[in-house]
Amino acid sequence: MAEIKVNKFVYGRLQSPNLDQAEEFLTSFGMMRAERTATKLFMRGTDPEQFLHATELGEAKPLAFGYFARSEDDLKALTKVPGATGIENVDEPGGGKRVCLTDPNGFRIEVLHGQAKAKPLPMPEYKVNWAEDKFRRTELMRLPKGPAMVKCAGHGVITTTDLKKTLQWYRDTLGFISSDDIYVEKKENVIASFNRINNGPEYVDHHVFFALQSAKSGLNHISYESRDIDSIFIGHNVMKAKGYRHTWGIGRHILGSQVFDYWYDPWNRVHEHWADSDVLNEAAGSKLLTPEEAFNNQWGPDIPQEFLGHTVPFQ
Repeated sequence: MAEIKVNKFVYGRLQSPNLDQAEEFLTSFGMMRAERTATKLFMRGTDPEQFLHATELGEAKPLAFGYFARSEDDLKALTKVPGATGIENVDEPGGGKRVCLTDPNGFRIEVLHGQAKAKPLPMPEYKVNWAEDKFRRTELMRLPKGPAMVKCAGHGVITTTDLKKTLQWYRDTLGFISSDDIYVEKKENVIASFNRINNGPEYVDHHVFFALQSAKSGLNHISYESRDIDSIFIGHNVMKAKGYRHTWGIGRHILGSQVFDYWYDPWNRVHEHWADSDVLNEAAGSKLLTPEEAFNNQWGPDIPQEFLGHTVPFQ
C-alpha cells in the first residue's frame, strides 16, 4: 500500500553557475520567466502552474523533482517516511506547503500541496484539425515562428545502480504504477521501467517517471510538453539557430508514442520537448518487453548510445 498517490509532476529543480545563461537557454526552449532573485530563477509554461523549472545558483548538478499531493493529509503521511522533513512553508512562487524526501539514490523529492494557481498564458493561435478533409480547411496554413512554447512538465528520468530498490521506493512512497517494464534475457531481470500516476479510472500520460539500471545514479533528462509536432519542429529550428547542442530527435517513440526532441543545456543536462502522449488509466495494467521492442521508434533516428548512457550524477 502506497504512502500516498501524487497526482502531478510539477517541476524539475537544477543548480547552475550562471542564471543569465540558464534563463537564455530556457527561454529559447520555450519557457517564460515567472520570478527571479539573486540566487534563484523560476520559469513557467502556458498552463496554470506557477513554475515548471527552478534553477538555483551554484555548482551545476541536479537537485530535485517536484510533485503535487492531493491533500495536506497526504503531506502528513509523508512525514513518517524515513528521512522525510516535516511540513514546510514554501517561500517560492505560489507558496503552499511541502515535504522533502530522499530517494534511494540520494536524490531529493519535493511533494507540495496548496500552491496557488497562476493565470494560464495563451499559446500562439493557429487553426489545425488533421481529421478534417483538407478541402474543408479554407484558412491558409501559416504557423507562427518562435520557440516550441512549453505547456507543463511531462516526466523525469533517472539512472540508478539499484533499479529494484528505486522502483519499490517510488511505487510504495508516491503511488506510481508500472506502464512498461523492460527486461533482458529473463523476465525477472528488469533493466528499465516506465511508471505513471495512479488516478484510478482517470486517464493520465503513459509515464511520469522512468528509471534505468546503470553503473551510476543520476539525472538522464527532464521532459516538457509542447502543443504538437509543428511546435516541436519550429522550436527545433530556434534551438539549432542559437547553437545549442542536440542529442536525439525529432522522432516518435513506441512506448508512450510521444513525438520527441532532446537538447543539452549549457551544463550537459538534457531537456526534452514532447507532444501527443498515449494515455492510460489504472485498468490498463503493465506490459513486459525486451529492449528491441521498447527502444525502437515508430519513425525518426535511432537512439544514440550517448543518450542512452547519459547520466549527470546526483552528488
